[in-house]
Amino acid sequence: MKKIVALVFSLVLFLSVALGSVSASQSKLDETVDGLLGVPYRDAGTTTKGFDCSGFTAYVFDQFGIDLPHSSSAQDKEGFWVDKSDLRKGDLVFFNTGGKGISHVGIYLGNGEFIHSASNEGIVKNKLSESYYAKRYVSARRVLWDDIYNQLTAESK
Repeated sequence: MKKIVALVFSLVLFLSVALGSVSASQSKLDETVDGLLGVPYRDAGTTTKGFDCSGFTAYVFDQFGIDLPHSSSAQDKEGFWVDKSDLRKGDLVFFNTGGKGISHVGIYLGNGEFIHSASNEGIVKNKLSESYYAKRYVSARRVLWDDIYNQLTAESK
């Protein structure tokens, strides 16, 4: 019985250390956007009381000294175009959700995932491969220059 208790204790200790190191190694960008998960959607919202999609992206990038306009179609003219196959963490991803051009924006997080303010859910993460978003994906723009990108995506210790 003592061996089983010792084994369970060791396993719990190992997992708590391993999981603790995972959460402690998030980048500044990850920490910023994860801290906003669950903030409600608010039409024309630009604060932590509620965001629309471009208000959310403008708010996040403002935390790092990058000024973006409060319009998804205007944000689609910032930085430079990036092919979908070359997306990296921090790129803006754009969608046509209304049938009349760019109408939605989010921030690419890597591994096919992006974070955005969904009108029915608030700040959430989704996969670009989900049918709804895959059908409506239009383009991506890179607004984080390499030096800023390296600072924001480096894992903190």
